Order: sequence, then structure tokens, then C-alpha cells
Amino acid sequence: MTGSTPPAPRRVGPESTVPPLRVGNMSGFYGDRISAMREMLEGGELDVLTGDYLAELTMLILGRDRLKSAELGYAKTFLRQLEDCLGLALEKNVKIVANAGGLNPAGLADAIRELGTRLGLSPVVAHVEGDDLMSRVSDLDIPADAGVPVTANAYLGAFGIARCLDAGADIVVTGRVTDASVIVGPAISHFGWGRDDLDALAGATAAGHVIECGTQATGGNYAFFDRGEIADLTRPGFPIAEISADGTSIITKHADTGGAVTVGTVTSQLLYEVTGARYGGPDVVTRLDTAVVEQEGTDRVRISGVLGEPAPPTTKVSVTCLGGFRNEVTFLLTGLDISDKAALVERQFRAGLEREPAQLDFRLHRTDHPDADTQAAATAMLTIVAWDADPDVVGRAFSDAAVAMTLSSYPGATPSGPPGRGGPYGVYIPAYLPQTEVPHVAVLPDGTRVDIEPPQRTQEMGDGHTSDGLGADGAPLDAYVPPSGPVRRRPLGDVLGARSGDKGGTANIGLWAGDEEAYRWMLATLTVDEVRRLLPEAADLPIERYELPRLHAVNFVIDGLLGKGVAHGYRWDPQAKGLAEWLRSRHVDIPDSLTAPVPTTADAARAAAEENA
Repeated sequence: MTGSTPPAPRRVGPESTVPPLRVGNMSGFYGDRISAMREMLEGGELDVLTGDYLAELTMLILGRDRLKSAELGYAKTFLRQLEDCLGLALEKNVKIVANAGGLNPAGLADAIRELGTRLGLSPVVAHVEGDDLMSRVSDLDIPADAGVPVTANAYLGAFGIARCLDAGADIVVTGRVTDASVIVGPAISHFGWGRDDLDALAGATAAGHVIECGTQATGGNYAFFDRGEIADLTRPGFPIAEISADGTSIITKHADTGGAVTVGTVTSQLLYEVTGARYGGPDVVTRLDTAVVEQEGTDRVRISGVLGEPAPPTTKVSVTCLGGFRNEVTFLLTGLDISDKAALVERQFRAGLEREPAQLDFRLHRTDHPDADTQAAATAMLTIVAWDADPDVVGRAFSDAAVAMTLSSYPGATPSGPPGRGGPYGVYIPAYLPQTEVPHVAVLPDGTRVDIEPPQRTQEMGDGHTSDGLGADGAPLDAYVPPSGPVRRRPLGDVLGARSGDKGGTANIGLWAGDEEAYRWMLATLTVDEVRRLLPEAADLPIERYELPRLHAVNFVIDGLLGKGVAHGYRWDPQAKGLAEWLRSRHVDIPDSLTAPVPTTADAARAAAEENA
């Protein structure tokens, strides 16, 4: 059966009495804490529970699963979680929305129904599809040397999810929607937002972006984890967004769970894996530069003021290809003459190869220290990585060359482990299609297929990532005047927080300051040229800097740092998760007057209470 998009639902304005929607998240990636679904359902009240299971690497993993069996292609751990918690979710009337459908949302929906029957339950299940464009991969602009396409999935928006919930679904599973869409979709359904409610959509997108990566919003991967702001990070709780009718949200978590929700943890996550001040998506362009982040109380942070602009006419299509095969081995080089030892390994290894791979990399990591008091501290690592279209070249031949030289090489020659047989590697390619050419289908619980129309009003972003340059008070920033006091050479991380991540071959580093003075110093100090100096690995790469004054933040986007993406495995840190911490560890001249004020949650709550008294 085929339906059409229903009339636009009721409008709900900022003055609405419709209560906020309480949305919890239970997963930030495929492999996240398996007990999180039960923890969130038992920990307190929720209206909706969401999960994000997809990433660029995950799509390749699911693509290889699908090659083995057409019945696979979804996140199997989601089904395991439901087997444990489906009855509890239905009993508590908590809707569940997740993109765990991956490459086979219809298959996952059927598996959930079968699970319900086996458990004696009757969940109402719907799914969203249309994102899988493998049948049209030849229409996409993919480099000829990228390899064999395995997946091609467009990023869909949130209105298909909303339509499924409007039809009474208890559980909605999707394929490749934007990460925030699993949060935005329930808000659309709850408040009756339409396509033109751009500010509300943008506010919900900001909230969704904060909580979709799970415990990163409650202290995980947080720069100031050890400064008293977070009392216990042993097992941080998963985040919750209380979304209001105007898109304003409160980020929080269940009581008596670990971690913390602070201005810092929320700001850090707002900056994660974004480009600039404007965050583009298929439903709305979210103006991150207009967001105001304020501590409202213990573990309660308000995000307000987020403005929305029309979505761009195109949407991104994530293509993963099997690029060939790769293998690697690491040699431990201990003590003296490290550079000479590394040079000998390279000469001997190349001489021992029957055929040199298409790409061969020797990377020396100088983790050694002079006059070290432990052997580990005296040891450097030389990693050899090979890529080739022929699995034998990077498999048997590569391993044989590494093993054969271990008794005839440098003094103390030791591999960190025996070389493996190698395996396939993936290449991530972003492509773009007009939204009008991408199907977006809500498959309702009764099987009715509803085509979700794209936004009628769109707007090209162009370079569209720039900010309006206004500070927290809405006025232009004055020119920075350096303080006249003394300066000391110390790590950037003494006064700046940062978070980094990956988008294919591109890395981003978002940095934020604790107050206006530190922010202005950061703007004047951390120029693109200075970042090139501080991060020599990026010295010859394109770098853009974007400013977000209301967040006291800047974002650096480094193109090409990650090669062909995480599945290609080009760097030691292939997802750039530690890149921000490297930058924070670099020493520069910092005025003594600058600090990184990191109040404890109790201090923040007390200050908020005094202000509201």
C-alpha cells in the first residue's frame, strides 16, 4: 500500500502548554554499553528512548555482513537489548527510536515483531527507509580509484520518524538518518512542528547533537575530567534532553548516575564533529553560533537561542568502498641509535619483499626517553603499514618479510606481536544528491508506505559556516587588548578545553574558553598559522577556522589529516579522538591572568540558585 504525506499537523508555538518531551539516549555507537537500555528505562521517567548505532566504519561492517547474508545488515546488539527490555519499555509506555536498522531496517522491524511474538508481547513497529542508494551508485561522483562500492546511504531527516510515531508506533527503526534525527523526530511528533518551524527544529537538533553520542555529554572524553567538575566518571550515566515547544532544551541525566552535566560537557559535545557555526542537515541548518549554554542547576544545562535557517537543497550520501587490503607490523626499538635502527629496518624490510605493495608506510613514533628508568620508557615504535589490491602482497609476503629479518636486524630486534594475515580496508567517500532525488519512506505499522516530501524551501549554504561574530551579549566583539601582566610558557590545556573528531578524511578540533578574556586571547593567539606550527602533521594541509563567540569557542577543520577515513587506518589515531589533547598539551606563552574556571557542579548549582532567588 502507498500513502501520501498527510496535511501539516497543528502548529505549537512557544506559548504552548504542551509539556516538554523527555528524550533519553542509550547508545552512541555500535558496541556501546549493552546494559544502557535497561539502565535508562529503570533509572527514571522518560517519554522516548533513542539510540545511535551508525558511523562511517559501522556502515562498512554492516555492508560486509550483508554480503554474507541478505537477512543481515542491522545492529544485532539492539535486538539483544530489546530481548531483555521490550516488556519493560511497553509497560512504561516509553517509545524507542533507533537507527539500528542500518542497511536493513525492514529486516530489523520484522525481527522485532518475531521477538515480540516469542516473548508473548505485541509491540507496534514501524520503520523508515529510502536512504539505501546502492542501486544508483553509478550516478554518484566517486573517484575511479576509490575501490568497489559496498554501501551508499543518504542522510535522511526526522519527518519520517515523526510520521511513524504519529501512526502509533512503539518502536521506530531507521537506516541512515542524521544522528540528531532520532531525537528530533519524536519532538516533531510531540509538538506538531512543520517544515517552517525552523528555530524549533534547530533547537531540537542542537539538543540531539549533544545527546546522540551518549556519555560524551555527561563527562566522557571530557578535557577537564580531573579538575573536580566531575565527581565520579567510573560509570557515567547516559544523557537526557528535555525539549520544549520552542526548541529550547535542558540537558540532564537520571539521578544517582555517574558523570556530570555541566556547561563544559555540553559545550564540548556541541563542538564535536562539526564544521563551523552553521550545522547543515536535511531538515534545517542549525545556527550553533546563536546557542546560549547556561547551567540551570546540578546536572541541568539549558540550551536556548538556537536559530534555524532553511536546509540546503542537497543531502550528503555516505559511500563506503572496499579499497583493497592492508596489513601492519610494529617493531620495538629500545635504547640508543633509534633513528639508525629504524633506517636499517626499512632497508631490510624492503629488500625482503617479493613485491612491494602499492603503498608502503614506515612511521617512527619517538615514545622513548633518554636515560629511562624502565625499558618501556626507553622504547620507540616503528610501524610498517602496507596497502595493495592483492591480498597476498600484504598478507603472506608482507608477514614473511617481517619474520625473516628478526634475527638479522638491529640489536634487540623485537616485533610487538607476530604480523597477521592482513585484511580488507574501506574508503569513505562523501557524495551529494538533490533532496528531491532521494526517497524518504515511512513504513507504518500496518504496512502503509508514506512518501515524505523534502522541504519545499531550501537555501544554498555556500561557504555558509561562518558566524555572525556577535558575543554572548549580542554585540560585536571589541578588539583584543593583551593584559599587561606577566606571561608564562605553559600548556594550552591549562586555560582551554577541546574536543576533536572525524568526518571521513577530515578532522575537527573545537576549543572553548571559560570566560570572555580567555576567549579573546584564544582568538588572537590560535590563528591557522599557529595551529600549523603547533601541529606539524597538519602543516601542509588545508585548515579553516570558524568562530562561535557566544560559546567562547573556535573550531578548526583540517582537511585530509585522516587520509581516506577511519577504515583506511592511515594514522596512529585514525578517528582523531586524541588530536585535541595533543593540541592542548602544546606549550605557548599564556598570561598569568588567564585561568580555566571549572566550577564544581555544586558551585554551579549554588550560583544558579542565588541568581534565581
